[in-house]
Amino acid sequence: MKKVRVAIIGQGRSGRDIHGQFFRCTANTKYEVAVVIEKDEYRREKALKEYPGCEVFADYSALYDRKDIDVVVNASYSQMHYSISKDLLEHGLNVLVEKPMGRTYYECLDLIKTAKDNGVIIAAFQQTFVNPFNLGLKEIVASGKIGTPLQYSINFNGFARRWDWQTVQRNAAGGIYNTGPHPIGLALDYLDFAEDFEVAFSKLGLGLTSGDSDDYAKVILTAPGKPVVDVEVSSMDAFSNPYTVKVMGTRGTLLATRAGYKLKYIVDGENPERPVIFESLSHENGCPAYCSEKLVAHEEEGEWKVESNLDTTAHTKKEEGGTLDKFDPATKNFYDLFYESIVNGAPLPVAAEHSAMVIAVIEAVHAQNPLPVKY
Repeated sequence: MKKVRVAIIGQGRSGRDIHGQFFRCTANTKYEVAVVIEKDEYRREKALKEYPGCEVFADYSALYDRKDIDVVVNASYSQMHYSISKDLLEHGLNVLVEKPMGRTYYECLDLIKTAKDNGVIIAAFQQTFVNPFNLGLKEIVASGKIGTPLQYSINFNGFARRWDWQTVQRNAAGGIYNTGPHPIGLALDYLDFAEDFEVAFSKLGLGLTSGDSDDYAKVILTAPGKPVVDVEVSSMDAFSNPYTVKVMGTRGTLLATRAGYKLKYIVDGENPERPVIFESLSHENGCPAYCSEKLVAHEEEGEWKVESNLDTTAHTKKEEGGTLDKFDPATKNFYDLFYESIVNGAPLPVAAEHSAMVIAVIEAVHAQNPLPVKY
């Protein structure tokens, strides 16, 4: 089996602790890290130990003339995603860029065009689309058990504060750029990526962060003939059940988390239709009454199917500042599909055009809610 040779730009929390963590994991049998680009000398030296046989450089220009690199993982700073990806594409390299794909919809479309013009691939790493919980949720909805979806409520909330570079607007940062691509991507997925989608409402706020970017976002999306999708990304929700999607349909409700799901629904025919009574309802004693009945309902719950023999043991023991002992199975799902794209020309796990739509939403939300720039 051909191994895909990878170059990683950046050994920060994304480059090392998400992508690198997977590449170092024994579950990875399809990729090998050939090159690491990192400005920090300590991290370069660390990379030599963590990716045996790799080469390290301080500047990504070292990749320009390489013909032995199958894909470059662009895990640079968010504000650099567009410029570095475009440069690499123009030099004939396939690029997998961390989210956000770009700062604006235009930047994303330009990357797509540049990739096409140079006969290479541009893809955004949005593994949430192939997370077991999303795949399982969509399967249940497609079964029709809860009827026709009327509303999806997506909660990516928490209770924490940040003070790093990802709290400053000039760095294409803030909650809606950092975390937002995950739930907004799901929202567009639930709308079937309808091109006539609408940002029906949005609000950005700033509470606990030390920077000038948002740490509260409410976004409501819809499209003609589609359900309403309510997205929340907040750092001020002390009582949240984070990373949940609730689907309300015409026959019941589905609550999905990363671990599993709960389902409550009715079945046609088990609750005969009640005829409309146009007069006020009364008890037998004549006192006023309210519509009251106990619906015949069915309840289910379970865990998502995750590959039972998945060995998530890393080649490197957990160290300070690292999370090498586990990884989200969505990462493996994504990279398994991406392998087929690189090696066999299969469709990308997430179409670049869909990733661009995510940024179109984020750009629209910022336009509707301009925040003061302090830095």
